[in-house]
Amino acid sequence: MPKPNPANLFHDLPDKLAAELVNILVETPSIRIERIVSTGQCSDAGFWYDQEESEWVIVLKGRAQLCFADGTPPKTLCPGDHVTIPAHQKHRIDWTSASEPTVWLAVFFSA
Repeated sequence: MPKPNPANLFHDLPDKLAAELVNILVETPSIRIERIVSTGQCSDAGFWYDQEESEWVIVLKGRAQLCFADGTPPKTLCPGDHVTIPAHQKHRIDWTSASEPTVWLAVFFSA
């Protein structure tokens, strides 16, 4: 039987985490690519991400909902759904699936 590939984004997914798991896959001065694993985590009440860089994010497994402070309608993301979040667009995670890990691929880049 072949060994699991640690370079596979679905390798060794935890069932339950106290906090999101973030693995930096690639980082240069102009780009950062992260694998994020959530197991029901969401943003704290009143917290908004306000990032210096833009972010393109895709959900590969699981589900999640993003909300935006500027009144942009919330986005429920299922596998394959992606969104670009411009730098300084305040956003938060309302919920992630608690029944299975949610696996995100996030690409951060200069605005």
